[in-house]
Formats: sequence, C-alpha cells, structure tokens
Amino acid sequence: MRSWLNLVPEHQTILSSGSKSWDKAALVKKISQVSAALLNRKNPKAPVGLLADNSLEWIAIDLATQDIGVTLIPLPSFFTPSQWLHAVQSSGMQAIFCAQEDVVKNLGFSFQNQYEGELKLFESMNVAPSMIDQPNLSEVQKITYTSGTTSEPKGVCLSTDQQWSVAQSLEQALRSLQIKKHLNVLPLSVLLENIAGVYTALGLGAENICVPLSEVGLHGSSNFDAEACIAAIEKYQAESIILLPQMLQAMVAHSTKQDPRLKSLKFVAVGGGKTPVTLIKTAKSLGIPVYEGYGLSECASVLALNTPNNERIGSVGKVLANRSVRISEDGEIEVKNVGLPHYLENAEGLTSEAKGTPAMTNDNWLPTGDLGHLDDEGFLYLDGRKKNVLITSFGRNISPEWPESLLLGSGLFKQAIVVGDGQAQLGALLVAAKDDLSDEAIQLAITAVNQDLPDYAQIGPWMLATEPFTPINGLATANGRLKRDLIKHKFNNQIELLYRRASTNGESLEIF
Repeated sequence: MRSWLNLVPEHQTILSSGSKSWDKAALVKKISQVSAALLNRKNPKAPVGLLADNSLEWIAIDLATQDIGVTLIPLPSFFTPSQWLHAVQSSGMQAIFCAQEDVVKNLGFSFQNQYEGELKLFESMNVAPSMIDQPNLSEVQKITYTSGTTSEPKGVCLSTDQQWSVAQSLEQALRSLQIKKHLNVLPLSVLLENIAGVYTALGLGAENICVPLSEVGLHGSSNFDAEACIAAIEKYQAESIILLPQMLQAMVAHSTKQDPRLKSLKFVAVGGGKTPVTLIKTAKSLGIPVYEGYGLSECASVLALNTPNNERIGSVGKVLANRSVRISEDGEIEVKNVGLPHYLENAEGLTSEAKGTPAMTNDNWLPTGDLGHLDDEGFLYLDGRKKNVLITSFGRNISPEWPESLLLGSGLFKQAIVVGDGQAQLGALLVAAKDDLSDEAIQLAITAVNQDLPDYAQIGPWMLATEPFTPINGLATANGRLKRDLIKHKFNNQIELLYRRASTNGESLEIF
C-alpha cells in the first residue's frame, strides 16, 4: 500500500482541502496518529466504522487501517439509522470514527477514545463477536455496504491487494494524461471514489483535493447542484473528476460550449449506471472530456474504462489489465476470480441462490447479472440486467435499459423505468428534469424516442413521478441504480390502473 509513497517528492502536496494541505510527511504523521489510537482500543484488532463527510482525515483513517491490518467499514451518510445499525451488528464493529456523538450513541458507541482529531473515535462498551474473526475472513480489510434490492444493505468483503490492484490498473491506463489534480465529487464511502478517485490519484502522484461534499454540490445522495460543482472545478483547477450519469446530465444542462470554467478538466469518468450515448456525445460537443466505465463493488469497483487512447462511444471501454471477462452462452458478463468473492452475510461464497444473486461458477467465474457483449477489438458493451428482461404478451424479450437509455437521452427526464412484463406494450415511469414539463412535451419526447425503436419495444402509456427515486426513499442505490422490484411493488396499483386507463382513453397519471 505504501509503495506509492516512495515515488512522491518530500514536500509535494498530495492531499489538500482548500484550507490546508498535506505533503508526504504530514500524511504519514496523521496515519501514525490514527494507527496508535486504533491499537490503543480495548479490542485493537476489531473492525472500525467511519461515518463522516469527505475530508483529509477520512483518507488518513482509511490508509491507517490498511497499514495495521484493521478492517474498515465506511458507512454512507445517506443510509438510514436502521441500515447503519444493520452494518454495525452484522460486522461486529467495536468502534467508529464520527463527529456526531448523538448519532453514534444511538448505534451503541458510548465511550470516547483519547484520539485527537476533527473526528472522534467512539468505542462500544460491550465486546461483541465479530464476523471478521472467522478464519475465511482473515484477509478482509474493507467491507463496503451496498444498498441492494432490500432494506438491509449487503457487506461486500475486499482485501487490501484487491483494492490497490484496481487502482494500479487505472493508474497505468491514465498515466499518459499527466493528471496533477483530482477533485473528489462523490462520497468517499462510495467505493468508486474511494478507489478510482483517491487511490488512483495517489498512484499517479496527483494532488487529491478533498472538500466537504456541499462545496462540490452534493447534498445527501441525490440532490446535486451542478453550478456549485462547476464553481469548485474552476476554483481548484481540477483535472479529473468522477460523476454518476445523472450528475453528468445536470453538468451538461448548466454548461456552455467550451465553458471556460471547465477548461482545466482532462478526464471526466462517468459510471455507476448506463449512460445514454446521446448524453456522452452532447457532453463531448460542449468540450467536456467524458469517458464511460463499468464496474462492480464485488470486483473492487472498476472493470472496464474508455480512455482518450482507447475509446468506443456506446461501450463501457476495454477491460482493465488485471481483469478477465467472458460472455456466457445466455449473454451474461462473467468476471474471472477476483479474490474474496463473498458477502459478509454469506461468507462461504459470494451469495446464495436464496438471496437472489448467483454464486461463482464451477470454473471460478463470477456472474455479474449484467447482459453484454464484446466487439472484435475488445470493447465491452452493456445490454441490460439479466433479471430485468421483460417478456411482453407477444413473447418478445426486451431489456428495459434499451428504451430507458433513449428516454434519458432526450434530456427531459432525470430517471426512467420501463415496465410492461406480460403486457401488450411497454409503459414508463418518468421523473421529469424540470418541474414545469408539460404533458404535451413529454408525449412529444416519447413519440420521438419511439421512432428509434421497433414496434414491440415502443413506449405506450406513461406515468410522471412527483419525486425522484433515491437511496433516501429506498428506491435507488448509492450509485443511482434503480431498485426496480421495489419501485414496481410500491407503484403496483398505479401501474395496473395506468394500463386499464390506457386500454380505454390513453390517459397518463401522476404518482402521489
């Protein structure tokens, strides 16, 4: 983990926050301080949590736990208290770094350690059994909790080597860009920013600019102020950032062609969900150097990435040097054994069939659940989620991501989910990009989208949602992926009514 430190000049700034900066010596000093506090706990080897906004201290804590072999559990701030409690109990967490004493007391941490920092280290008065004590979990360094399809998040187990091998591959892919400043725009508790952002920047010898999320425009997990983000990019002269698709859409809406505020950018990675091709093309036409990638938490984040030297718009890029990918007979993307293939809640394997997620194949390949294909030059394409395939009453199999991508590409919608399993035609649940979007404008957009779709995949009836699907209301993951089953369950009655009305007079509905 520390090998990158040997390449950093003694007085070069490697971490900054606007108000302060750390060179190698300052970072090493902070890592040592954190390590000493962790080793001075009642149970020095027990897992430790981290619940905090982005900061230099967050990064130092992360690196310190790797240095002394302690398992770290980053907790997203947008989780509900019950989700935090589930993570605490399932991991056997014995201590937590946090600035809010009232929050952690409700999670069972009442004793404050003598650690001195902007964050405080709280310990549990009780010594509970830890999942990490199991022999087959001895190499687990980080547990990243993903907000999957249920209310209880799943803990993905990762080793130190697994995380840094991804960062090393990204470093190799991006080194020719000579990136000197990376701005953290996503929460560090999200693995994509943690590894593809911080670790990769450290490996590149770039300055990692880490400011409170509110300064880069992110509030909670779904409220994004594009103007604030653009202002931060200009202020810090950021050369690289990582965005989710909906954040890129907002940036495009608030940017001008060759926007002088964004001229410092060399590389904008977009991932966490399929990005409409039209959105990428529009962003590029404005001068935003955006490149789509693809990854999974189970594989320590990024698997494939487009770069300036290797790009195919519409694909998610070429597979990274340390990854092997194949396509199964039924079109599913599978990844070669990536180490520690399991969830914390099911330590014997990645998952169980009972949990609804496939386990490793007999020859040690991980089914991703994503449908895709590789072209002759090795670029990987996503064709949708395997479990999301809709079968119409006419027997046509359709990946909903296909028409959804076209709907999002219109620029009028923040989110779209296509329904219609067992129906004669597809329908759509839509989240408007603007509050004053009229029914006529929506119908015109759908009509335009339908011109690019065969008749069996065209959108018929639609509903307009009055609020977006977010992690806060439990209808999306941290990366913005829709929890389709939960959305369909919540709006089941409205969907049924939509199709009944469509069969008579074609009316649309609003969801209240």
